[in-house]
Amino acid sequence: MSRPTAAFFDLDKTIIAKSSTLAFSKPFQAGGLISRRAVLRSAYAQFVYLVGGADHDQMEKLRLFLSQLVGGWDVATVREIVGDTLHHVVDPLVYDEAVSLIEEHRLAGRDVVIVSTSGSEVVEPIGEMLGADHVVATRLEIVEGRYTGEIEYYAYAEEKANAVRQLAEERGYDLDECYAYSDSITDVPMLEAVGHPYAVNPDRDLRKVATTNGWPVLVFVKPVALRSRVPLPPAGPTIAALAVGGIAAVGGVLWASARRRREGA
Repeated sequence: MSRPTAAFFDLDKTIIAKSSTLAFSKPFQAGGLISRRAVLRSAYAQFVYLVGGADHDQMEKLRLFLSQLVGGWDVATVREIVGDTLHHVVDPLVYDEAVSLIEEHRLAGRDVVIVSTSGSEVVEPIGEMLGADHVVATRLEIVEGRYTGEIEYYAYAEEKANAVRQLAEERGYDLDECYAYSDSITDVPMLEAVGHPYAVNPDRDLRKVATTNGWPVLVFVKPVALRSRVPLPPAGPTIAALAVGGIAAVGGVLWASARRRREGA
């Protein structure tokens, strides 16, 4: 009997067209969590994330600003805002091609796993909306119902590969027959952990690695409203979060981009 398999997806710029966490800056302002100034800073950070044009010092300043920003936020408020605005914020950003891939993998009997540096308060609801079976995400420290601003678990780079291997051990996945998709050079360890790695809208460094290794390169260009698509096959009874909690990737995504540019320098 063959062993079960899975398809592992990065989230930002692989399934959706921008940073999942930064996309919520306006709803967070409307909910009273951040100021208009912070929204503008987040918008600039989103631009930097997409075009990769900031230097190390700029990225570190943004990372520090945004990671400190979440300190003291009420966890229940964040979850409520994300739940109330999820479709409005995320729907126009979901790549049609990615949704089709998810459908294909589920119909082929593979588990769908989202592995993201973003915080699980954002990633888990998106995963549920997409019909994912499991979610791996960053976790922020929570004390008495509020974020302290400290990161407990950071789902980034090699840690993503560790999470993939841990899930494979727990679920019995045959990693040689598993698939993985990402846009970022920082996810090479995750891509190398499976037998079928794919580069999606790859950054310059990942494109080089994909070319050297003979990995297929996919280009996703069509954002679509998920609600307009044929309903996805139902997910399992619950979404199992390997690392639950936190909006940490507001700073984490920026730190990752800065590190990627340092390593490519």
